[in-house]
Amino acid sequence: MGSKQLIDLKKSALRQELVNFQPCWHRRLLACLFSILLFGISCLSCWNAGTQSVLAEDYNKEFLIGADFSGRVLTDSSFTKANLRESNFSGADLQGVSFFGANLEGANLEGANLSNATLDTARLTHANLKNAILEGAFAFNAKFDGATIEGADFTDVEVRQDAQLLLCKSASGTNPVTGRKTRDTLNCR
Repeated sequence: MGSKQLIDLKKSALRQELVNFQPCWHRRLLACLFSILLFGISCLSCWNAGTQSVLAEDYNKEFLIGADFSGRVLTDSSFTKANLRESNFSGADLQGVSFFGANLEGANLEGANLSNATLDTARLTHANLKNAILEGAFAFNAKFDGATIEGADFTDVEVRQDAQLLLCKSASGTNPVTGRKTRDTLNCR
């Protein structure tokens, strides 16, 4: 074999190596970028794990009698038609939560933030709403018989007139967070 043929053979082998090298190089780059992306996602999830925010949860039609949700962040969660009798939601963040048709008889909602919550057709009989914030909640057909409402803030809450009159009979106190008097927020006369 002549030297020219040997050089041509080496050039051909080198071209083949370059052809084979390019896809391998691209795969390695993509694998490296993918690893960096996964690392970034895992760092973000670790960073978020320490925060209080929680994704909305679905507790619809659950039997949660005596459950303890005190101090939890449950914004935008749903407890539609759930049985929550004697449950503890004291100090919980319940903004935008749906308690539509829920049984909250004897539940402890002291100091809970129920702003913009849906309480329509909920049973809050003998519930503790002391110092709760219900601003903007919808509670048109809710039952409040025997509920403790000292210091509760009912600003812009939709309730039936008969429920309003019942609530006004026991309305007292000032909400420690909003500074509003319970009687004023219920438009009691």
